[in-house]
Amino acid sequence: MERLDCDRMFVAVMETGSFTGAALRCGTSHGQASKLISRLEQELGVNLLRRSTRSLTPTEVGLAYYDRIRQLLIDYDALNDAVRNIANAPSGLLRISAPVTFGTSQLTPHLVAFARRYPEIELDVSFADRLVNVVDEGFDVALRIGALSDSSLVARRLCAIRNVVVASPDYLARQGEPTHWQQLEQHSLIVDTNFRDPWHWPFLDEHKQQHLQPVRGHIKFSNAEVCLEAACAGLGIARIPVFVAGKALKEQRVKPVLAAYEAPPLALFAVYPPARYLAQKSRVLIDFLVDAFSLQPEWEQGW
Repeated sequence: MERLDCDRMFVAVMETGSFTGAALRCGTSHGQASKLISRLEQELGVNLLRRSTRSLTPTEVGLAYYDRIRQLLIDYDALNDAVRNIANAPSGLLRISAPVTFGTSQLTPHLVAFARRYPEIELDVSFADRLVNVVDEGFDVALRIGALSDSSLVARRLCAIRNVVVASPDYLARQGEPTHWQQLEQHSLIVDTNFRDPWHWPFLDEHKQQHLQPVRGHIKFSNAEVCLEAACAGLGIARIPVFVAGKALKEQRVKPVLAAYEAPPLALFAVYPPARYLAQKSRVLIDFLVDAFSLQPEWEQGW
């Protein structure tokens, strides 16, 4: 196992950029981290790192070794988990990342049900709107909405996520209802700055071609729920995820606007690091969420 410790330390040094950071990640001292790397270099007969008083950089051999050993360690850990769990109930720490609003409003009830079904799995859930680095930050599974930019991750689609343009009946009675997206320039707009591109609202024309309408927000919030409340209060027109707006639409506090030009839905994905053997704890969570979102979501019903 000593060689395995050396390899894990080398990967930690490469990903943190220092012996100090690697030691913190691995729960050991700076001196022990340096010894493990020296032992690995001695065993391999090559220099993996260039050391100076100011920097620590990989050699060409070190970069090549990192690319191979990192994936081997991922596969080793996944295989180890799979073998240990064959005859046992899923267990262990499961680290999950999810967007804040979706996580707190929609995901949480499913995670509670999951925790009841699998009591041996310890959940560590982080709600954050930033795009976390799944591998470097040690997450087992992350939920993401929209196009996936990291092609190195494995993705499983869970459901569609629509975004709708809405306004309150009171606002539309006072200001009139736009019949084309270009008329949005004449209206007060409420912009959710949490969208990847909040300043362009997508629409489909009669020929199913997508157009991006530039918008200028009279009111701006970095939270969809607050944008919805502003729209319900009659302050303007907002573009809101349906999982946030569904209840207000059902209660007719807001109504869809420009529905004939609605852009294609985004998708909710569960993403996880590639591995030849997916850990059982991750597999049962993903399967659980696939089942949970397989039917029409509640937020799409009744309006």
